[in-house]
Amino acid sequence: MIDTKMNAAGRYDTPETTPYDGCGLCLVGVRRLSRKSDATHSPSKQRDKIIAAVEAVGGHVIAWADDWEVSGSTDPRTRPGFGPWLRGEQGSYDGIAGAAVDRIGRNVRDILETAYSNHEAGRVLITADHVGLWNLDDPNEENELTLKALGAQMEHRNIRTRNRDDIQNWRKHGRKRGTLSYGYIYVRRSVHGGVDYVALDEEEFEKDPGVLAVENARDLATRILSDETGLITPSSEGARLTRAGALSPMDRRRVQYGREPKGTPWTDVAIVHILTSEASLGYLMHAGKPVIGKDGRPIQIAPPLWSPETRLALLAKLAPKPRSKRAPRGTYMLSELASCGNCGTRLYLGGNPQKPVHTCNARSKGIVTAEECPVSPTMQVTTMDSMVREYFLSRHGHAQVMRKIFVPGTGYAEQIRELEKNQERLKEDRNAGTYDSHADTKWYRAEYRRMSDEIRELKKLPERAPSMQLVPTGKTVADEWNAARDDAARRELLAKFDVRVTLWPSDSRQRISITSLNPYATPGKEHGEEKEDERRVAEAT
Repeated sequence: MIDTKMNAAGRYDTPETTPYDGCGLCLVGVRRLSRKSDATHSPSKQRDKIIAAVEAVGGHVIAWADDWEVSGSTDPRTRPGFGPWLRGEQGSYDGIAGAAVDRIGRNVRDILETAYSNHEAGRVLITADHVGLWNLDDPNEENELTLKALGAQMEHRNIRTRNRDDIQNWRKHGRKRGTLSYGYIYVRRSVHGGVDYVALDEEEFEKDPGVLAVENARDLATRILSDETGLITPSSEGARLTRAGALSPMDRRRVQYGREPKGTPWTDVAIVHILTSEASLGYLMHAGKPVIGKDGRPIQIAPPLWSPETRLALLAKLAPKPRSKRAPRGTYMLSELASCGNCGTRLYLGGNPQKPVHTCNARSKGIVTAEECPVSPTMQVTTMDSMVREYFLSRHGHAQVMRKIFVPGTGYAEQIRELEKNQERLKEDRNAGTYDSHADTKWYRAEYRRMSDEIRELKKLPERAPSMQLVPTGKTVADEWNAARDDAARRELLAKFDVRVTLWPSDSRQRISITSLNPYATPGKEHGEEKEDERRVAEAT
């Protein structure tokens, strides 16, 4: 027998098959798992049972319809592995074979619909928990299939009930269960023991010791909040982290549990969730919202990744807003930074991949401003990059690099709003009759009074608004440039200094101009020279 194991891509290897020969017993092996860690119906056990049952009737398996991590409540016709066969999209076959009736489906309707549609099409049905072929024309076998389907449905519903009760019990006692948000990890004091508590995920799984989950999350927040160029977005950050080889949330979770990463890329949706979810504050979450404790406050189960004020700033920064252009996700150094000197249109990349060029395509696109535009200016990417690099490092290479950090405000106003919301929740519960007993009424009054006192004290304190501050890094711009991982990182540095490149055709009097502004310069003197009020222009012919 062939052992079915998970391969490097995180999928189970498919067992051997034989070609379709029209013998009447060319069967499709159907396997399903709700979870890949399910030991009762592991892929290898299902495979062995199916092959034994098929060989017992003289048949052979021509293909495997595998559905891993697919719930039994999923309609068989919509399952990614099994569904195409049922819909007639995978070619000819003579029937289906499963390790048990509950691998076909988990409720009576789905199992019987699949079995009868298969029967009406003239195909056979085999399951390892039944001897021989299923004969649905025999009332006894029909009753047996119905009873097995009912048993599968009852077992599935009992499992769901137990899981729901367990989740409610854990939530009642302030304990987390299920998938944690990125940046957190379960901690067990003993290898085979239960979860003791939730902590910040600071384990070094990756080769680069500086790329940790907590550092990744906090670096994302800092970069998003400090960006003033519009070129740092969740989408561009996802591309940057993917290029850098940082484990995505899904892959990091796989590595934590001893599995191989799949190389799943970062997505903007995942990044926005990490930055804006209240899970980042260390709260116990359910259905996307914090679980409220008896004191009317969210239950805290772990240290926060950042302050509530920082999360509010991230929400404001990432709120949907109209964008005139998309942030570049590629690695070209001057994407979005170079424009045509004739019509002002942003240059695009042309030429062949071996020798790409910056050129203007406004006239070919029919842009109004380019109607009178003469021949399009064109320059090789390597040539323009070299000129910009030389200008930028000679102009700003010795400058001190400053890092912008977000300084949260006092957040008293937000705390007051949260306390007032908690008071409203208590009122609603009281009106609903939750605190009718004498002991509950006494607790309600004490808790409501405590919140009122806390609100009154907070209102007396001075409010300080959040702000951005510049902090010296001890590095020069040249150091930052040389340490950049790729040209996309250098593009961010150019954007910080508002570098703009303008290109004219080769027969123009001026071929190229490069301008910039030092964002860290202070009024007065800059590096021993009088600070210019306007951009310096470098010309090359």
